[in-house]
Amino acid sequence: MDQIKNRGSILIVDDEKGQRDILKVILKKEGYDVVDVPGVREALEQLGRQEFDLILTDLKMQGQSGLDLLETVLGDDPHQCIILMTAHGSVDSAVEAMKKGAFDYLEKPLERDNLILTLRRAFERINLMHENRVLQKRVASTQTIPNMLGEHPKMREVARVVAKIAATTSTVLIVGESGTGKELVARAIHEGSQRRDKPFMAINCAAIPDTLIESELFGHEKGSFTGANAREMGIFEAANGGTVFLDEIGEMNVSMQAKLLRAIQEKEIRRVGGKVNISLDVRIISATNKELEQEIKRGSFREDLFYRLNVIRINLPPLRERGNDVKTLAEFFVKKYSQAAGIAMDGISKLALKLLMNYTWPGNVRQLESVIERSVLMAESNYIEPGDLPGEITATSLLAGGVPFDLPPEGINIEELEKRLIVKAMERADWVIGRAAPLLGMSYKTLQYRLEKFEIERPEKRTR
Repeated sequence: MDQIKNRGSILIVDDEKGQRDILKVILKKEGYDVVDVPGVREALEQLGRQEFDLILTDLKMQGQSGLDLLETVLGDDPHQCIILMTAHGSVDSAVEAMKKGAFDYLEKPLERDNLILTLRRAFERINLMHENRVLQKRVASTQTIPNMLGEHPKMREVARVVAKIAATTSTVLIVGESGTGKELVARAIHEGSQRRDKPFMAINCAAIPDTLIESELFGHEKGSFTGANAREMGIFEAANGGTVFLDEIGEMNVSMQAKLLRAIQEKEIRRVGGKVNISLDVRIISATNKELEQEIKRGSFREDLFYRLNVIRINLPPLRERGNDVKTLAEFFVKKYSQAAGIAMDGISKLALKLLMNYTWPGNVRQLESVIERSVLMAESNYIEPGDLPGEITATSLLAGGVPFDLPPEGINIEELEKRLIVKAMERADWVIGRAAPLLGMSYKTLQYRLEKFEIERPEKRTR
């Protein structure tokens, strides 16, 4: 039989040897590394010698209790995951322990399936927090954040505000069109704060059905609704001590807005189906591409919640208003994606850059990044040429630049327009590829590829 892959390390603390032995057998079969000790003193000694992913401790023991252990351990390491085991009569104490930072509690006698399920949920959280810390280190080591590149005054103002308010605990509302980089700004605020070592949890409110969003945010108890087969924590609990980013907050329904307002005001939540309020410390950063003031007038957004969220407001300008920042961002993305793909790229040709600068970028920075990634992979030389750009960029930019093509009432086929441009350039160059390529801002090889792709031939040649 194949050996079960190691799932993590667990320290069992219980003064009943029989209970420890049973737990060791169960957990080792599940693939966990297990060490057991009879009391708090021995547990602290073991923790001084070895790190554990999780501590599973009895609440009531001879001498010091599991609550004493919890307070001592979390005082040294707030990230340590601890689960308490308790008799039915001590559930209130276990709930109090959760308010102080325990992940969960299990009632004795322990049910094997419930034990395994709870541990799996705990390790999902442990792994998520580990991934967050890795991501935070990666972001912190980056010299700059892509959407904040550039020298446009509006972006310099955004950077100034981010630097000024990052260390505060105030709520922040980021407003801007889709693709302007609202989540990246939220992450920059988190990374500049004292919460940087705690989780950053993001959720797109528009992507979660109204029937599930409360559970996603606040968690739920077992049996609270159909399909709720176990207790689950929401992102507010997962982000405790850190930051919650609520993207597209304008899409949240009014009923949920009232519950969010209460969570912000009271600094506590209640799981769906739960009876216990859980105190939390999270910073709220929200974002929207809507004018929330107009939504308030329509009755689709609560005014009291708006004022809670809008303590600090950051307005992100669309890319079309950032002038030469298009060049800076495009060059940044060329470097990023050419290195990722192992492709030697020297940059963007002047004509290709002019086309990028003329385009209006309805999808903003996100669209520009996608276009550059595609162009790097499609380029046939060490420079991105106009022919490497998507047809809509080329056609729209050329038309905006005054190329004499009419837009008919029924619209136009982008590929057909590109084909017409190539034919026009070839005619002007007397069908010499080497002379036509510069007129289109293409390399000889790129134009040759386009001629073959569109099956363009000199008329006399087709006649013969």
